[in-house]
Amino acid sequence: MEAMTEAVLAGAAGEELAALPLPAQYTAAHVRADDIGLFEGVADKDVRKSLRVGEVPMPELAPDEVVVAVMASGINYNTVWSAIFEPVPTFAFLRHYARQDPWSARHDLPHHVLGSDAAGIVVRTGSGVRRWHPGDHVVVATAYVDAEEPATHGDGMLGSDQRAWGFETNFGGLAHYAVARASQLLPKAPHLTWEEAAVNPLCAATAYRMLVGDRGARIKQGDVVLIWGATGGLGVYAAQFVRNGGGIPVGVVSGPRKAEAARRLGCEVVIDRQEIGLGGDTPAEVVEAGKRLGRIIRSQVGEDPHVVFEHVGRATFGVSVFVVRRGGTVVTCGSSTGYRHEFDNRYLWMRLKRIIGSHGANLQEQWETNRLIGLGAIRTALSVTYPLAEVGEAARLLQANRHIGKVGVLCLADRPGLGVTDPALRERVGEREIAPLMHRD
Repeated sequence: MEAMTEAVLAGAAGEELAALPLPAQYTAAHVRADDIGLFEGVADKDVRKSLRVGEVPMPELAPDEVVVAVMASGINYNTVWSAIFEPVPTFAFLRHYARQDPWSARHDLPHHVLGSDAAGIVVRTGSGVRRWHPGDHVVVATAYVDAEEPATHGDGMLGSDQRAWGFETNFGGLAHYAVARASQLLPKAPHLTWEEAAVNPLCAATAYRMLVGDRGARIKQGDVVLIWGATGGLGVYAAQFVRNGGGIPVGVVSGPRKAEAARRLGCEVVIDRQEIGLGGDTPAEVVEAGKRLGRIIRSQVGEDPHVVFEHVGRATFGVSVFVVRRGGTVVTCGSSTGYRHEFDNRYLWMRLKRIIGSHGANLQEQWETNRLIGLGAIRTALSVTYPLAEVGEAARLLQANRHIGKVGVLCLADRPGLGVTDPALRERVGEREIAPLMHRD
């Protein structure tokens, strides 16, 4: 084991970490450009065949960047997309980014280190970094923005060069070390373990922006909010934000196991998607499914939803537009079942409904989300943890939709349960309440 890793695992102080050399190579989960054609003509694009774990070279550090010794990370669906090379191979993103400047050119490599979540310890800072220092315990937010672009200063997500770290950039979080911009860092919640903290940034902040932030639905007390996939990574946080804000979360799930988890996380109404009868593509079938869903919701809460939390896409979007109340809002951040949505526009314009597109979260929204997590007001969605060596199995769980909540990955941490620096707060919040999906008995 090289000196830096030994020092990190031994709990060395920041001054010692700053004095040690970075490793020339490090272990990382990555995909290879040579494998782009791996799944041509294959029905089951099994991510376990394309996700590699091995040594990659440490890149040179830019002035505005930090190196984080990653203790734990998490799986997001963008890792699955990268590993199946769809909708386009992510090497195309890296080539496009590389044209900007010499620092960007570092990202165009024959391997792509993946991962858009991480928790760990800063071990090196670039010459232009002021607010962070070696030894700091941090989580890494996903939004990778250009501070020199004017739009970024209005909203980091509006910059044309905004990217998803570890998906549209290289050197992501599913690794022993990661390279991130200093503008991505947030203080790690001290009462959480590494793995509990690592899985939060992307999904929690995305849900915050969609529902709470100024650019989303801006839910208020008493709002009925329909949440598709209420026990997925996004849905778990959405249900909590709605409940904390005085709203009424209505969760849609698949099966009794997920229904129990949704109730545990605060959904007042839980609907099995089989009751809705999704699957029909004709306008009449979509309307009938919407009517069934509307009747179920009204029978439980007495009225139609004010907001629909959308990320499923083609399979649900037409129903979402139909079922939201007159003047209501559909807020969407993704399309896991397909990007081409069809809906009857009469239900949108004649009933004065709104559709809001939402993507990720800017640094202020990330900060507000992280503050709530640090206070213990938002629980982690972690449900299971894998070692980095088994990252393919972890990603396969998402690919096959066999997961609940978030899937964590231990990187430099050799076992779960490490990283807590405020045990008193942990005791006040309650061990079983911090990660409710880990305690399902």
